[in-house]
Amino acid sequence: MATIGVVGAGVMGIGVAQNLAQGGHEVVLVDRDEAVLAEARAAIARNSRMSRLMGGPPLDADAILAAISTAVGVSSLAKADIVIENVTENWDVKRAVHAELDEVCSDDTVLVANTSAIPITRIASIGAHPERVVGVHFMNPVPAKPVVELIPGVHTSEQTLERTRELLRSMGKRWVDVKDASGFVSNRVLMLTVNEAAFLVHEGVATAEAVDEVFRGCFGHPMGPLETADLIGVDTILYSVEVLYESYADSKYRPCPLLKQMTDAGLHGRKTGRGFYTYES
Repeated sequence: MATIGVVGAGVMGIGVAQNLAQGGHEVVLVDRDEAVLAEARAAIARNSRMSRLMGGPPLDADAILAAISTAVGVSSLAKADIVIENVTENWDVKRAVHAELDEVCSDDTVLVANTSAIPITRIASIGAHPERVVGVHFMNPVPAKPVVELIPGVHTSEQTLERTRELLRSMGKRWVDVKDASGFVSNRVLMLTVNEAAFLVHEGVATAEAVDEVFRGCFGHPMGPLETADLIGVDTILYSVEVLYESYADSKYRPCPLLKQMTDAGLHGRKTGRGFYTYES
């Protein structure tokens, strides 16, 4: 199986790395800090061991960890067949990482951008080989979600798409083909919903619990929009809404001030222990 680089050891990167290892790939998980990588390995071990309890398949945590090596910095990805980038939904950060990858990786390495809202053509414009850049929007938690959005940029080649499809098959994923437009399908709709739900709390119309109960009880959603925000990350929600607002210059995408305040306060949801709800460590 191929050697796959995974850049970013946050919630999404951890899930992508685990899913790849389950599919038989050798994985190099990269971040900027050894402590972050150590915590990522601990999280992967924990998630693998709990898979069956959470309704997933029984997994061999030791085998999964054995397939995942870690490294600080992207220089270790020079020989990777495919690299999946999962850094925060911030253009300056994405741009810097893709500039590094363009220098480090061989010309035929496929660069997959796992992004919630940033257009793939914009990301592909950073490097010298836009034909090898493609977007795959994975859903969280990655190992449990069977469907992804597959987004080619203007210059993405058919060879890049086919190699990406082959990789997704090995991960047990189905894909929905989506044209390159900020937010794609899922987040063009979901981020508006979450943002408006945050406005309801911000304006005192309802509590977070009440908003989510309406969606669970009335519409049969397994999670309400603010529970979903905590799962994705309140900061990621904010950054995605800001990208939509910038891309479309439409006031309907104006970010809720409460999202900004919570992001500044470090109330990012499950990953920090507190967001719209409080979580036990």
